[in-house]
Amino acid sequence: MTGTTVRDNGRPPADEGDRSTRAAVATMYRLTAGHRSAVAVATVLTLVGSALGLAQPLVAKHVVDASGRGQVVWPLLALLCALFLTEAATGAAGRFLLERMGEGVVRQLRRGLVGRLLRLEMREYERHRGGDLICRVTADTTLLREVVSQALVDLVTGSLVAAGAIVLMAWLDPLLLLLVAVTVAAAALVVASLLTGIRCASEQMQDSVGAIAADLERALGALPLVRVHRAEEREAAGIGARVEAAYGAGVRTAKLASVMSPAVELAVQGSFLVVLVVGGLRVNGRAGSLGDLVAFLLYASYLVLPLSSVFRAVGLIQRGMGAYQRIDEALRLPVEPTAPRITGVRTQPPRPAVPSATPAQPALALRDVRFGYAPDRPVLRGVSFAVEHGQHVALVGRSGAGKSTVFALVARFYEPDAGDVLFDGRPATELTRAACRRRIAVVDQNTHVVHGTLRDNIAYAAPDATEAEIRRVTELARLEEVVDRLPGGLAAVIGERGSTLSGGERQRVALARALLARPALLLLDEPTSHLDAINESALTAVMKDVAQECALLVIAHRLSTVQHADHIVVLDDGRTAASGGHEELLACSALYRELAASQMLRPGGKPGSGGGAGTAG
Repeated sequence: MTGTTVRDNGRPPADEGDRSTRAAVATMYRLTAGHRSAVAVATVLTLVGSALGLAQPLVAKHVVDASGRGQVVWPLLALLCALFLTEAATGAAGRFLLERMGEGVVRQLRRGLVGRLLRLEMREYERHRGGDLICRVTADTTLLREVVSQALVDLVTGSLVAAGAIVLMAWLDPLLLLLVAVTVAAAALVVASLLTGIRCASEQMQDSVGAIAADLERALGALPLVRVHRAEEREAAGIGARVEAAYGAGVRTAKLASVMSPAVELAVQGSFLVVLVVGGLRVNGRAGSLGDLVAFLLYASYLVLPLSSVFRAVGLIQRGMGAYQRIDEALRLPVEPTAPRITGVRTQPPRPAVPSATPAQPALALRDVRFGYAPDRPVLRGVSFAVEHGQHVALVGRSGAGKSTVFALVARFYEPDAGDVLFDGRPATELTRAACRRRIAVVDQNTHVVHGTLRDNIAYAAPDATEAEIRRVTELARLEEVVDRLPGGLAAVIGERGSTLSGGERQRVALARALLARPALLLLDEPTSHLDAINESALTAVMKDVAQECALLVIAHRLSTVQHADHIVVLDDGRTAASGGHEELLACSALYRELAASQMLRPGGKPGSGGGAGTAG
């Protein structure tokens, strides 16, 4: 990948092989695409202010010379004051434009990162920790803002101003300039030797900060587990180790920066002293005027700021590249495709993207589906069954048989390695993932409830739903008692992860949310796992009502749930072992008889949501 390549997300890739300052500056410059006019205006304003600053020593020279000759100096003093005030005003305007541009670049990066992270392939969430990905959106982009809003323009304007000062110093006294150049060159060599180390240390520090966020998110997400098992100290020690790693990398960065800054300061101060001593001797020897020496000294002191800004900008750009490297990695992660995945040669024109359901075709069909989260660990080895419209189908089997994996494939979190998943007779690969998901709704065993009001959670799948529609699904999911109990009813805030609700109540909220979307197919992952006998009976009645509106595919572990199904599919070791009605399977399937004899009361299914690698419910 070259430094000039631009991906489909519009962001320049980080050149991992070239760590030179030139490559880093080129990458940072490409980030300002879309903001070049602001950069140009800010640069011009900064240069104008710097030019006004460069003119001030010349005016001061004339003030000194005129005063020595007894001439009137107040007009020159007024001019000097005007130059100073105008320089301050133009500098402030330019700095504001740069800060606004930096915020704009960060906004663009953050929006791109958020949009991409929400659309990543499910496998990527198994390879990358959520807290670390979040850190790339927050901490890494914040560091990058300082680079694009300050370092780039400081590098350009500082270099130009320093060049201008050097030209004027050469005009005033070439010998003194040579002495200054020697000391500055020595500082430049020291800075150049430190830049690679600063970038590496910055990358390590940003990685460690991301690891801190990921570990802390994991611990806070399982806080009851942590406290019940008295693991607070253990978790704090583990996160503390990450903190120490970040501290070590930060100290290494600070150590290198602490060497770089004094090198620059000593070079400038040393050159200033050399100019003062040598220049003073030259004035005493009548080799120059006092006004020339004053002007040269002012330019030498004026050279401090641009040179310091240039060296600081170079170091900051290398630090920023450490952050951008992580951002670039996130922007290159693969996302779910938005177009259908068509294979083979088509002999007829394509059908509409979302065909209407017809009774002649089942709502869902799986044909010899095979799948594994890893190539050498197959989970499904040939699963075939169908769910007709208005039918209630139960999916049963031992833990690890592949039930939750079937749900993950139906929701198109993953694609089968072989075989077909069909919606209304149409292969899923001929539809977009969004079109497939519009047909389904899922109530996971680990119900997802987000921070917000009860209404927000129910209406999550249909934010434009009317109050009447929300009330309808609330009654259908038997949530009236919960609404009456909570202060504020539907407007009650239910806390992070639904902490104010019981497990059964969270499951009924998820069911109401799923029903509000009016799916053609409703997937229920062990819907009675968190319910007592009374609520289980009520949910059974709800499922009968729901089956009148859409097809049901239910992962079931309780015999009471299975018995009410129209059709039962038995999975065993990733294969369809048997299918039929309850009585029929009791007569012909030894596995089903074994499951029925145990009452299927053992919790099964795959932990987590969406199907994690290497496990199958």
